[in-house]
Amino acid sequence: MATLKLTIFKAKVLKNGKHKIRIALCHKGETCYILTRYLIDSENQFKNGLIQKRPDASMMNMHLRSLLNAYQEKLNEVQNQSMYTCRQLKDIISRNVRTSESSTFKSVSTEYIKELILDGRDKYASIIRLSEKYFCEFLRGDIALMDITPELIAGFSKFLKRNKCLSVATEGTVMRHIKVIINQGVKRRMVNYSVHPFIDYIIPASPVREIDISLEAFNKIRLATPKEKKYHVAHDLFCLSFYLGGINLIDLLQIDFRDTEVLEYVRTKTKNTAIGTRTISFTIPEEAKGIIKEWMNKNTDRLDFGYKFSYPNFSRYLTRSLASLAKKLGITEKVVYYSARKSFAQYASEIGIPDGIIDYCLGHSDKSKGVIRYYTKVRQKQADMAISRVIDYVNNPEKYKEYIELRSDIMMMRG
Repeated sequence: MATLKLTIFKAKVLKNGKHKIRIALCHKGETCYILTRYLIDSENQFKNGLIQKRPDASMMNMHLRSLLNAYQEKLNEVQNQSMYTCRQLKDIISRNVRTSESSTFKSVSTEYIKELILDGRDKYASIIRLSEKYFCEFLRGDIALMDITPELIAGFSKFLKRNKCLSVATEGTVMRHIKVIINQGVKRRMVNYSVHPFIDYIIPASPVREIDISLEAFNKIRLATPKEKKYHVAHDLFCLSFYLGGINLIDLLQIDFRDTEVLEYVRTKTKNTAIGTRTISFTIPEEAKGIIKEWMNKNTDRLDFGYKFSYPNFSRYLTRSLASLAKKLGITEKVVYYSARKSFAQYASEIGIPDGIIDYCLGHSDKSKGVIRYYTKVRQKQADMAISRVIDYVNNPEKYKEYIELRSDIMMMRG
């Protein structure tokens, strides 16, 4: 019967005097060794299969025991062990376990970033890369996924506060990204945690970005007729986002407008997530059709403003142009492209559009909104009515004034 144990090979001491911890496989009077990546400084730090006389001995022993158990599990799965030589058994059990041991945080992060870029999510990829940089700076290098512990995550949180002086919100964002990367490793079966590294860490909720604008400010932009191209483009894209249910810029620029009646799309942000299959569908309102017709390239059926900017550069150009346009119009509130999306949601809520329909128009997940969502569906007709009503509200705010005031009074009474 083949056996496994942790050992060091005294004859294979490294040039710097250190020893590699090995797993010895004994079978049919032969012994083969499986290298691990763990090192000790001298022979007296290893006794009876355990590391000792080191400050990290407890952690190293825990990981080595876990690794030994993984190899033992693979060995137990081998039927008719007597048919194989010691070397053959070593190759069989090493095949899968070696992959798990060699999976590092940075290798998973790099692969995930590549996928994001292929999906056109360059901005998110660059943010993930920055969080990865912070983590590796804290570690002073890379680390195997299996070595990431709750204690390490707690230490990283302190590092962000003390060394990077990050705000609570920014720290939460970085920690959220690190958790995403770790979970990518779990999802791909590169690591299996008995205790997840984030079990003790509660990620602060992201603050809601207060960038919706007042109806007065919105209508100043909507009714403006700027002549200069950069303002004209900024105005039209801002309005188009609003008229199309708060659509994000990256999605808007990818829409094929061959069908001028119905818009159907899946959000780029959620394509590879649990809600990625959700298709947002609604009738294109008349207010949007004129803008689409003006800027649509007849060869590609997509919006084309005649620029050769990359998406990130165009996004920055649009942001600056909108801010400048708002200033020219005498608007003191902060205005960015995303304000159209936030304002659409805010106005829809003010005039009593149900949250589920607003979520559908925005492409949000509804998993946290209660069991009833699993038994009902928001259909295109409801989205059409919602968008139509929000547009009517900005055109005729007086028509809704009494309703909004009544609804506000009722909410105050409930509070």
